[in-house]
Amino acid sequence: MGDVVNVPAAYGLEPIKVTAIGGGKVDMVAGLTGSGYSVSGCSGGGSVSSAGGGGVRLSCEEGPAATINDAMSLKVVDVLDAAAVLRIEPTR
Repeated sequence: MGDVVNVPAAYGLEPIKVTAIGGGKVDMVAGLTGSGYSVSGCSGGGSVSSAGGGGVRLSCEEGPAATINDAMSLKVVDVLDAAAVLRIEPTR
């Protein structure tokens, strides 16, 4: 594992690192670049310091897209054995 997905700075995340794929879900971690963090649509946890920084863990299954930091849409399109297709785009 360890595949890295770079995302635009406007999303408030450092590159997203895939840590595991299996059981129909994708586990990921990312550093935070801002002082706030929000996720809706997949399970996430982590910590944020008031000066920015910190990190987050995400565990997302196939299905509807998750919204991260009200700026980024992350959808797990397909999970096949040890590979996954992710769609990352700006929220509309």
